[in-house]
Amino acid sequence: MILYGRNAVREALRGRRDVLRVWTAGGRDEDWPAGLDVRAGVEPAELEQLCGSASHQGVCAEAAPYPYVGAAELLARPDPVLVALDQVTDPQNLGAVCRSAECTGAAGVVLPERRSAEVTPAVCRASAGAVEHLLIARVRNLTDFLAQAQQAGCWCYGAAAESGVPYDRPDYRGGVVLVLGSEGRGLRPRVAGACDERVALPLRGRVSSLNVSAAAAALLYEILQQREAALDRTS
Repeated sequence: MILYGRNAVREALRGRRDVLRVWTAGGRDEDWPAGLDVRAGVEPAELEQLCGSASHQGVCAEAAPYPYVGAAELLARPDPVLVALDQVTDPQNLGAVCRSAECTGAAGVVLPERRSAEVTPAVCRASAGAVEHLLIARVRNLTDFLAQAQQAGCWCYGAAAESGVPYDRPDYRGGVVLVLGSEGRGLRPRVAGACDERVALPLRGRVSSLNVSAAAAALLYEILQQREAALDRTS
């Protein structure tokens, strides 16, 4: 996999997978890890050819394939906060959701194997490298995963543009799975029906819904705030 963009490459070097070599428009005196194969002084056009994007910011890297984990590993974590995405196909949205998930301390993200974006170089860049520090699982059937999460003691909350309880009403302590739907269509009925409750953010304008990544950020920060307040009360 050819990664591109400074944050994506830097975080890959700090993350879980091997980075085999780096190409950079800069010099060898940049702060690269000792022993890394660095090809310096590369022309921007060559970098664009390597990664297939003009958004390389002067650096590309060859990295090992993305190391997905099993869903069971995520559910085995104590009181996890997980984000499950239902057929989110836009790489920019997936990257932005992963960035918010990592920044709020979520345990991981769950993606369907079919009709979903996967972790590509574009997603790595859109996440600013957050995917390198976030556990991501791919599952064959999202509804089955939600049932497994409930059996493991998690509560599943589906994000709904309407007909949901106010987003700040549920008690988000314990294991939580936040389920968000695809761009434009939202959650599929079967996935929505598998959730314990649906939650809605207030919409005061004329547009009927938020972008999935914006909704994810707002809901994840509400979950984080509630959980930190609960910890403060018990400390």
